[in-house]
Amino acid sequence: MERKSKRTMVVLLLLLIMFSATFQECFSDSIQPPSKRRSTQSTPGRRFGSTTVFPLTGNVYPLGYYSVSLKIGNPPKIYELDIDTGSDLTWVQCDAPCKGCTKPRDSLYKPSNNLVLCKDTLCSAVDSPAIVHCENPNDQCDYEVEYADKGSCLGVLVTDYFPMRFTNGTVLGPRLAFGCGYDIHNPGPNPPSPTAGVLGLGNGKASVISQLNALGLTRNVLGHCLSGQSGGFLFMGDDLVPSSGIVWTPMSHNSLEKYYSSGPAELLYGGKATGLKGLQVIFDSGSSYTYFNSQAYKTTVDTLKKNLKGKPLKETRDDQTLPICWKGPKPVKTVRDVKDYFKSLQLSFTKNVQLDLSPEAYLIVTNHGNVCLGILNGTEVGLKDFNILGDISMQDKMVIYDNEKQQIGWIPSNCNRLPKS
Repeated sequence: MERKSKRTMVVLLLLLIMFSATFQECFSDSIQPPSKRRSTQSTPGRRFGSTTVFPLTGNVYPLGYYSVSLKIGNPPKIYELDIDTGSDLTWVQCDAPCKGCTKPRDSLYKPSNNLVLCKDTLCSAVDSPAIVHCENPNDQCDYEVEYADKGSCLGVLVTDYFPMRFTNGTVLGPRLAFGCGYDIHNPGPNPPSPTAGVLGLGNGKASVISQLNALGLTRNVLGHCLSGQSGGFLFMGDDLVPSSGIVWTPMSHNSLEKYYSSGPAELLYGGKATGLKGLQVIFDSGSSYTYFNSQAYKTTVDTLKKNLKGKPLKETRDDQTLPICWKGPKPVKTVRDVKDYFKSLQLSFTKNVQLDLSPEAYLIVTNHGNVCLGILNGTEVGLKDFNILGDISMQDKMVIYDNEKQQIGWIPSNCNRLPKS
């Protein structure tokens, strides 16, 4: 099986770290410039108005993930991390020693007198029932995070400096909490991602964006622009949010509010109703593909197959890249070659708020020259009734998560060009 799709990173056991008002006290020395000399701008304060931007690498196929390179520590070391809006906790493979790590030992993070202890407010706020911790207030703070594909990461909470350059010209090293993973389980059948860990970008207090906001460095806004060719960019803060042209939908305030979710939405095909309504949709950059619940998946597949009757594309079982693939009279090179045979899907949140999914947003072309459906049956892989909008459906759009105004927005964008600011 040639698919190298990254596992669906929607966390069923979220680490909802509810930082209290003592957050600033926990990091009394929480912002330092990368150099040893203190900066006059290093004092935590409600300054906001600045943004930090990171280039991305990766693609949906064949790599199956988008990643960012972050510097951690003093002196800093670079770690390549999967970007995941479906989980909160950032973690890196850790030399503690490590079980299940994929990186060589000299590339692992090594803690050095920076463990978070059980008596720390940060640890008492970690919601991790799989771990029995804090029997002794001076013990290290352990955690375990479990993902929807049954993968997991066991580790210890630490703090360290994250050198970052902001759009206002400042270069600072905020001290942030993250996980040092020393027991990592990959359930297969696909090989684990070659990255060193996960950058948790969820809306919980444990995420990097929440911590930067609590330190007064950025607005609690983040966004990503995933190129359909390869790469893209990620930003934290609101400087790059366009002043017009964005389509906004409110974040859900229900059982899914711990995710970036919205709804209910109606599914349309070619602008016509499919009969599917009431879909709650989770925006998850940690998932390569889009997942619909069994009913929505069946309706989508039936609609596509009905529309393909009489067309030169025939379903093939020879290509095992994804569950449903079609073969043409000659090898397909790009989705544009078959675009006349497919119509756009639309998720209609309200009459005037629609997320358009062109064929490029739900189809891939494999190395075998076939075209495959990048929407999968989430119920079959344990996602229950969730509908997950993955990377494939967010390509070539700037997607913005505004935690302050509690809304999610999108706008077509050239994600190949890194913003000048």
